[in-house]
Amino acid sequence: MKKHLLMALMAFFVLNAKAQNITPYSYYQYQKLNKSLYSLDTRFHTSLKPVIYDDTTLTRQLDSLLVIGTERTRNSWIGRKLFNEHLLEVNKEDYSFYLDFLPDFQIGRDKEHGITTWLNTRGYQLGGSIGKKFSFYSSGFENQSRFNNYLTKYINSIGVIPGMVNDKFGATKNTKDWAYATAVINYTPNKYISFTLGQDKNFIGDGYRSMLLSDVAAPYPFLKVTGTLGNVKYMAMWAQFQDPLSPSFSYDNGFRKKWGAFHYLDWNVNNRLSLGFFDSIIWQDADATGKRGFDPSYLNPVIFLRTVEGMNGSPDNALIGFTGKYKALSNLTIYGQAVADEFTAKEVFAGKGYWANKLAFQLGIKGFDAFKVAGLNYLAEFNTARPFTYSQRSSLLNYGHYAEQLAHPLGANFREFLTIWNYQISKWAFSAQANYANYGLDNGQNVGKDINESYETRAQQYGYKTGDGLKTNFMYLDGRVSYIINPKYNLRLEAGAIFRQEKNSLSNDRTTMVTFGLRSSFRNIYSDF
Repeated sequence: MKKHLLMALMAFFVLNAKAQNITPYSYYQYQKLNKSLYSLDTRFHTSLKPVIYDDTTLTRQLDSLLVIGTERTRNSWIGRKLFNEHLLEVNKEDYSFYLDFLPDFQIGRDKEHGITTWLNTRGYQLGGSIGKKFSFYSSGFENQSRFNNYLTKYINSIGVIPGMVNDKFGATKNTKDWAYATAVINYTPNKYISFTLGQDKNFIGDGYRSMLLSDVAAPYPFLKVTGTLGNVKYMAMWAQFQDPLSPSFSYDNGFRKKWGAFHYLDWNVNNRLSLGFFDSIIWQDADATGKRGFDPSYLNPVIFLRTVEGMNGSPDNALIGFTGKYKALSNLTIYGQAVADEFTAKEVFAGKGYWANKLAFQLGIKGFDAFKVAGLNYLAEFNTARPFTYSQRSSLLNYGHYAEQLAHPLGANFREFLTIWNYQISKWAFSAQANYANYGLDNGQNVGKDINESYETRAQQYGYKTGDGLKTNFMYLDGRVSYIINPKYNLRLEAGAIFRQEKNSLSNDRTTMVTFGLRSSFRNIYSDF
């Protein structure tokens, strides 16, 4: 039934469609638009990413990034394809199409652990539009890699490549092998509403991290409806997630499944101030008896999900949140988020460290043209989550997908400070990032950091503070220099250096490495955790 419904929806979009090219979300790509996105003269809905195509001005600006440095036209076919154009490109009055080969070849050295790292990725991207209302995008990657020591340990612990899929070889081999793909189709019949069907990621927020919904975990199937009326944009989304940590019913059934429903309203009060309101529900798919599955009570796109969850006897995981953005100066914006996963008001004010006061916060500033240097973008951000935030009775109900977090990659029970600076001049791009965090690791008891652990295994009811457990300090420094060969698919030569340290009373894990590569695509691959 689910497959037939999915096919019917896809057929509807294809047969009724006509739109603009889809640009996938990447922080390092989108931050180049800060001057337009956060100008005092504009009123974009900046917290919903990727961009939905009623923001036609923003779409044109995203497209303009794909022609930077292509002013010089090459005469030869090889020269044009290497420096100026997509590998295959068709532009007609009523449709367009492009196709690219995406290489991602990288070599590096993990100095402390004596490991030569490498990445061998062959990928593709294709996209296009039919008429003015229908657009599509797809990408796929076949990968082999030897990661540095801390990433190898992380992959072996959960069996998942960060942000992608399961490791084919498993912990028995240091070389990792995996493949994954994304696909999105978008139908925008008018300026008020847009439908998106995809296997991809979503992001809500104005920061580098999101405490509500981020692009940290693997791609997932979703149906998203977005409506715009005046200064208000509203999103309703239904998605299916997977849990490789729970025992499967059988090999034929694959990984256990769970569902999610999400609502988000973004209100641009004026050119300076924006407010957003978020709620979500996670519930597990069919149990061993085959009951429940997708719950139609969560289908209504304009109902408060927390109320429905209560009407269902409260079997599910509800989360509510708030976002805010204020353009304080012509080139500086203050933004923030607040999340309540579960809490009891009287316990919050009692100050006794009740375990179920599951709260998370974000506060940051970002801007452009720092120190009057045109194109110098900056961000400084603080994130924190109390113990047990995003966790539930089991990983089949937690706020996660594919053994990773749907929000922040550090899970819960942490405080984090980070700053990112980016600058591009012509085809040269520079970036610098610094993260510092402190958190409490489990040390014989569940202190609420790992969202995949059941909160029912907690040792006590009261006395929890952020950072409790094995007190750990984390530092991450990342610098990159790139020369962009072809901006159409972000083909670039890139050199980078990373320093990472995770230190506590039991260990001091350090990683110092340098990398060099020929890279492409716009995907985010996080390693700063």
